[in-house]
Amino acid sequence: MSAARKTPSTNPPARKAKAQSQRSQVPAPAPDRQIDQEPVANESAPSSTEVIVAAVTRAIVEHRLLPGAKLGEQKLGDRFGVSRTIVRQAMFRLSELKLIKLEPARGAFVAAPSIQEAREVFAVRKMVESQMLRSLIPQIKQADIRVLKAHIKAERDAVTRIDVASRTKLLFDFHVRLAELLGNQVLVSLMQELVSRCSLITLMYQSSDDAETSNAEHVDILKAIEARDVESAVALMDQHLSSVEQQLTERPRAPGLNLDDAFAN
Repeated sequence: MSAARKTPSTNPPARKAKAQSQRSQVPAPAPDRQIDQEPVANESAPSSTEVIVAAVTRAIVEHRLLPGAKLGEQKLGDRFGVSRTIVRQAMFRLSELKLIKLEPARGAFVAAPSIQEAREVFAVRKMVESQMLRSLIPQIKQADIRVLKAHIKAERDAVTRIDVASRTKLLFDFHVRLAELLGNQVLVSLMQELVSRCSLITLMYQSSDDAETSNAEHVDILKAIEARDVESAVALMDQHLSSVEQQLTERPRAPGLNLDDAFAN
């Protein structure tokens, strides 16, 4: 009996496996590789732009950068170890917050708000902070009261030792703390912007140093909050903001131009 004739095997499974192997060797598209290689450890870290914005804002609030001070791109870039492009991004953000003014062919300068703008900012603060207290007081906890008491004590300590930078920041931050206790981040951001602008305004237009008075008024406001007396707290806050506004004068102080010293510490 003759041997059966063998038909050459096409071996489809083998060819399929080979084709799959070849496809698996094709490099993935570049965008996919870039996404995979993105670092995840520093996702929550602030960007260089955010760092500069925060530092300049703090220097303004603490009155280390005065209205009219020039913010040189190269000096800031050297100070923070970043390119001028990053500095420009930070300056643009600060200009959106109305903390600096960008002038063509001249550069960036710390804002010098007009007396009319000053009064408008205080009008907005009165509206926002009265409603903030009405929302906060019914839900405030004893732990929140302790946080505010500790903050006011820190204010008093800074006033007593005549620590101008610390007392200035603490006095303004009292109002931000109230927003934080509500847990509304949009409100917190709004209060931070308003407080920063008010820091420039009081620096330019306040006729005298009223830090001690502001601290005492904060004490009275907190007593009303602790007593859950909404109407008294709102009235005291309105009086507090009005007293600051009434200290404004049409003769602003001369601007300082000391960028080199503003970030010394």
